[in-house]
Amino acid sequence: MKLSPPVVRDHIDLPQGFPILVSQTEGVSPPFQRLHWHTPLEINFIYRGSGYYLINGGRYDFREGDIVLINSNDLHRAVETESLVMGIVMFDPAYLALEQRYDTELLVPFREMGFRFDNVLDRDHPELEKLWTLLAEMREEYLRKEPHYEAVVRAQLVRFLAYVNRYFSKGSGNSSIHARGTETIRSVLHEMEERMEHPWTLKELSDRAHLSTSRFSSLFTQVVGTSPMDYLIQLRLSKAVELIETTDGKIIDIASECGFRNLSNFNRLFKQHIGKLPSELRS
Repeated sequence: MKLSPPVVRDHIDLPQGFPILVSQTEGVSPPFQRLHWHTPLEINFIYRGSGYYLINGGRYDFREGDIVLINSNDLHRAVETESLVMGIVMFDPAYLALEQRYDTELLVPFREMGFRFDNVLDRDHPELEKLWTLLAEMREEYLRKEPHYEAVVRAQLVRFLAYVNRYFSKGSGNSSIHARGTETIRSVLHEMEERMEHPWTLKELSDRAHLSTSRFSSLFTQVVGTSPMDYLIQLRLSKAVELIETTDGKIIDIASECGFRNLSNFNRLFKQHIGKLPSELRS
């Protein structure tokens, strides 16, 4: 019996410190003609032509003017039918983890695909043009790379997702269950933010949510897009950046205030996530 080869996860090389890619393709490039999957979330906007996606066994036709959303780890491939030109946005789900302190449903359009949201957004919706404007502006900012373009691109992506949530949700019979879950995570996020210097463990956070560690981790990752401990690191680093830029405090004291017990570990994580050392940011 001949076995089919496994479908290997694609590695999408997102820039450190700014994990988002905005590009354009004519037709479908060879790597994406095959069935594949990857961790980054994906937004496609169809400039011209037509085609279809095979996503988790279902077929989704698209044409000029459509916007397509693809969730992390969805098994998918694109097929061109006529003169296809499309824009592509890929970003790490953890990229917007901190924004979800204020809107825990920001990534729900991806997480509840097929229930509250469709992969291909309603092409007849009057607000679709607003989304197109944001995507076009995002691509222009990304390509021109003028000063502070990273902040502008991030803000446009947040607005895009907020509008998708506002205008394109279909509602769901499970909405009350989802609401309870997001409210549980919201309360934990608030406590993490208020006491980020505390040496939190996964068990402590799970107990706050009155859930098992496995269930809590799964729910947290579904809502926020990253694991509880990874989110905590991002939260602490975000506060550290603020203190380095706005105070004269010593780096070692800022690290301790933000919950880092080891300066070398703080420097390593700072460099990995922010793209430069704390001392380089201050200088």
